[in-house]
Amino acid sequence: MREAAAGRSNMNILVVFFLLQWAKANLGQSANLRPNYVLFVADDLGIGDLGCYGNTTLRTPHIDSLAEDGVLLTHHVAAASLCTPSRAAILTGRYPVRSGMTSFHRIGVFIFAAGSGGLPTNETTFVKLLKEQGYSTALIGKWHLGLNCETSDDHCHHPARHGFDYFYGLPLTNLRNCKPNGSNVFIMGSQHVIHTTLQLVTLALFTLLLLDYLALLRVPWRTLGSVFLAAALLLVVLVLFLSQFRNLNCILMQDEKIIQQPFSFDNLTQRMTSEAISFLERNSDHPFLLFMSYIHVHTALYASQEFLGKSKHGLYGDSVEEMDWSVGQILSSLERLKLSKQTLVYFTSDQGAHVEEISDSGEMHGGWNGIYRGGKSTNWEGGIRVPGLLRWPGVLTAGKRVHGPTSNMDLFPTIVNLAQAKMPSNRIIDGRDLMPLLRAEVEQSEHEFLFHYCNSYLSAVRWHPRNSSAVWKVHFFTPNFNPEGAQGCFDTYVCQCYGRYISYHDPPLLYDLLSDPSETAPLTPTSEPRYHQILAVMSTAVEDHQKGVTPAPNQLSLANILWKPWLQPCCSTLWEHCHCGKEGGKSAPQDGTVDSDYPPTEA
Repeated sequence: MREAAAGRSNMNILVVFFLLQWAKANLGQSANLRPNYVLFVADDLGIGDLGCYGNTTLRTPHIDSLAEDGVLLTHHVAAASLCTPSRAAILTGRYPVRSGMTSFHRIGVFIFAAGSGGLPTNETTFVKLLKEQGYSTALIGKWHLGLNCETSDDHCHHPARHGFDYFYGLPLTNLRNCKPNGSNVFIMGSQHVIHTTLQLVTLALFTLLLLDYLALLRVPWRTLGSVFLAAALLLVVLVLFLSQFRNLNCILMQDEKIIQQPFSFDNLTQRMTSEAISFLERNSDHPFLLFMSYIHVHTALYASQEFLGKSKHGLYGDSVEEMDWSVGQILSSLERLKLSKQTLVYFTSDQGAHVEEISDSGEMHGGWNGIYRGGKSTNWEGGIRVPGLLRWPGVLTAGKRVHGPTSNMDLFPTIVNLAQAKMPSNRIIDGRDLMPLLRAEVEQSEHEFLFHYCNSYLSAVRWHPRNSSAVWKVHFFTPNFNPEGAQGCFDTYVCQCYGRYISYHDPPLLYDLLSDPSETAPLTPTSEPRYHQILAVMSTAVEDHQKGVTPAPNQLSLANILWKPWLQPCCSTLWEHCHCGKEGGKSAPQDGTVDSDYPPTEA
């Protein structure tokens, strides 16, 4: 009898064991099982460029599938409308002004690889916290959050210092200058200043000549000539420096080693996609985080031969469709490796489309922000309303839509809580965990107010009152679009945040985003009976928010962003023009891992 009882006991143990294994394999992810993460971040993609957000002419089937198989956020907002501060906010879950990653002057992003600013190492990224939990982590693509501090190889701001085990990508960014024979982004952004300066110098010279001719003023021509000569020499040096911009700043790195300088656009998307897939394959048996930070669709635009001329929207459309192909390859790899049910996938853009981007030939190289006003570098909805797609089979309901305001800062607490890591207690985290909202455990995000900064200046606030569907937004100042009636600042290439480039509003402009998402009809005390009450509540919220913002060392000060020769990353020598690596790059594998039969023949 004892032997029979022991047999039954062993049988029961085996049954329980197999039931647990079956549950683990078939019941999706339980609350105590940590998922993997694949995070797709596009660059300058307009919310209106995707099929799942209403586009009917660009083909984005793989990105759209995330909406079909997961959750689509209809009111997802970037914490900043420029690359560097927005990406800092994503990684830290904090308004970038808290980490010093916003500017007080004209330039709001890092423009030289040899600058000394960057995301401070005392900032906590969700990548660091996941690494402490045993995750393998990789960043493929664009970084744009600094590189060096004191020497050309100290790499104090390198992705590795912020938790990434593996890095393959650009330490800076992609600019027009990075393309061979491409146009100059500095001239694009300064052409108005250059034109005005030349006019003033010419006028001053003719005035001096006239005064000297009329004997009304004795002009020291020798001294004046010396000044003009010095200015001419300075201009020559500047032109020579800009002529080498591509070699000095357009860099491709693998971990801490430069492998291509300047980087080549040939098969660049395929190379990065192959790196991403290889990372998934290497880490398929333990938790991982893949941050796929696309170079698409920031200018200079590019597309490989398989995609050129295939879209209905020129090179911009080709670039979008190539990015969609890459997303599809990575999603297919998750499926092939049987990782889809264990992986939370997220797709967004760092900010809205750059509407001022027009090529030298007049072709539109910026995206479409749909019904939303303005674009990149503004806090109109077109600059900060971005795609938000999340897929986690078996956990998130397929086809679900969430309409309340959410932020890209929400990624931080969402990932940290799911990974069972400890939230930092020594700093303010502005993001809010998305999972209760995505799982329909609550009807409204914890965000009551979202604050919108134009560089370092608070320019707008969004209020979603508790237990209400209303969403109010006020603008304290807005950019002066040029030409008048346009949707952007075509005279300065991007809109500015100060001085003559903006208009202050007193009282602030108030909009009801639920009935007027395009921000075309500001409310008045006549059209909105609660007008003064709403403004009073939002004014109090601003005061409370600003009391909690502690000044941080400014990483985007002129001293930090200016080029410093001793910080210049260089794979050869400056005398050899910092040149290395094969110009053509390497092709993606064609063994079934990467499908070369895309784009499809049908929309």
